[in-house]
Amino acid sequence: MEIQVGNSILELIKGDITDISADAIVNPANSSLMGGGGVDGAIHSKGGPKILEECKRIRETEWPDGLPTGKAVITSGGNLKAKYVIHTVGPVWLGGFHVEAELLKQAYRNSLKLAVSKGIKSIAFPSISTGAYGYPIEEASQIAVKTFKDFLEKEGKLEKVIFVLFSDYDLEIYLHVAKQIFI
Repeated sequence: MEIQVGNSILELIKGDITDISADAIVNPANSSLMGGGGVDGAIHSKGGPKILEECKRIRETEWPDGLPTGKAVITSGGNLKAKYVIHTVGPVWLGGFHVEAELLKQAYRNSLKLAVSKGIKSIAFPSISTGAYGYPIEEASQIAVKTFKDFLEKEGKLEKVIFVLFSDYDLEIYLHVAKQIFI
């Protein structure tokens, strides 16, 4: 499904984010930036050692104590189809009483801002924090889609934003939310 948002297109698809041909893909990283499980592990594995080398340099120079939740950094895409990987740390779900919603908005917004600052025109996102970090997808999808809508309406500097959902269930939830917000 594609939705026109100002001068940008928001697309929602089911797939594997490591196979997406976009200028950048977003990695829902852990704060160590050293790879992990799920999408993070898949991006590091398929992208090859260059991504890890760049993440180590970021840790040595910019974030020696780890990337804080909600912040974003960029590396090359290594062996991926995407030229860049934007790494962001989403919040761990703690019941919704520990500013998780604001931190999730920051993860999306800071990734978008970083993409625009680097001249990126197309970017693909997974559903941040809804895997191992336990964020309920129903709530996370509302935050994600609203954050994109607000950003694209104000910034308009991205040609395409793609949500790449891993399962039919996740895609259906995001499609439902997008229809509520945009139609």
